[in-house]
Amino acid sequence: MSAPIIQGWCPGALRPMQSGDGLVVRVRAPLSRLAQDKAAQIADLAQIYGNGLIDISNRANLQIRGVTDATHAPLIDGLRMLGMIDRDIATETRRNIVLTPYWTAGDDSHRIATALMLALSSDNAPATPGKFGYAVDCGDTPVMTDISADIRIERCQNGLIVRADTCDMGIPVTVDSAAETALEIARWFLTSGGAPDGRGRMSRHLKTTELPAEYRTAPAEPAQHTPQIGRTTNGTLVGLEFGQMQAQTLAALAKPAPIRLTPWRMLLLENLTTVPEIDGLITDPTDPRLNVVACTGAPGCPQALSDTRTLARQLAPHTAHLLHVSGCAKGCAHPSAAPFTLTATAPDTFDLIHNGTASANSFATGLASDALIRHPDLLTTKRA
Repeated sequence: MSAPIIQGWCPGALRPMQSGDGLVVRVRAPLSRLAQDKAAQIADLAQIYGNGLIDISNRANLQIRGVTDATHAPLIDGLRMLGMIDRDIATETRRNIVLTPYWTAGDDSHRIATALMLALSSDNAPATPGKFGYAVDCGDTPVMTDISADIRIERCQNGLIVRADTCDMGIPVTVDSAAETALEIARWFLTSGGAPDGRGRMSRHLKTTELPAEYRTAPAEPAQHTPQIGRTTNGTLVGLEFGQMQAQTLAALAKPAPIRLTPWRMLLLENLTTVPEIDGLITDPTDPRLNVVACTGAPGCPQALSDTRTLARQLAPHTAHLLHVSGCAKGCAHPSAAPFTLTATAPDTFDLIHNGTASANSFATGLASDALIRHPDLLTTKRA
């Protein structure tokens, strides 16, 4: 088994990534929101210039799949007309923001995210690595502590703070100072050697380099949030199997309501109380598919060693805890630890990890897909 290739960057729109089914074009919608007309037009573009498959990433971005070298340029032209394209690759790379989907117009999260977008678009913004990102999570309590981000802007008991990822202390800020403080910490990350060779994440950097004391003066608010399919204060959350849908599904969703993309690979339909019957949606909060996460797998991803989603679909009814099925040790679909992780090591062959990431030490090795499907109890049974 060869080691997976670590690209060190994520796909964008201007800088797409090659996958097994063509180019993946990642669209970073401003505020992770799609107005109805724009959602409908993006669905058309995905059908015309891609293969009609659309992903929702774990950073609340939309990915158009199956784009070719010949169709990439007209796709970008269409997206640019919708206001979805940055002026250049550098700006696109920096504008890596995850915003709580529960924001309302004019609230702290909305105002800070807007200011941060503008700040990251300026010529003097810190040139952070492609995977480096920000979370704006300023509701009553944080809801995105488990979502990948390097700098977090959150609410704590005494107000707002900006904190570096994995640090349980932050620096108090106001709505007006939050964005610039976040960029100040990003500049410290770069000047202190956090991105050698243009790569790096905050969590890894803080294992060897101490964050200055001035950024550690206020405690963060311990919080954990499990999103639930159904009604919220802002509308209704609906799920997608493995965070993927057909372009026709997006077109149908655009008719009743504006759409917010979420980092849980769900969609929030603004101010909607009743969801129409639409193919491809998960509207039942007890649907077992909500318990599984699976990457694209083979053949859609050239680095995947096996099909992942067939196995995940079969095992979903047999696990009450999150199951992550990964096509390789990179674990792109779920970078953090999961109660159960299956990592492909060969076609239809997986190693099992308990309470770890896709690259962690194995609980059991060499498990065949068909054996797991016949005997899902192998997820909890140690092999001799």
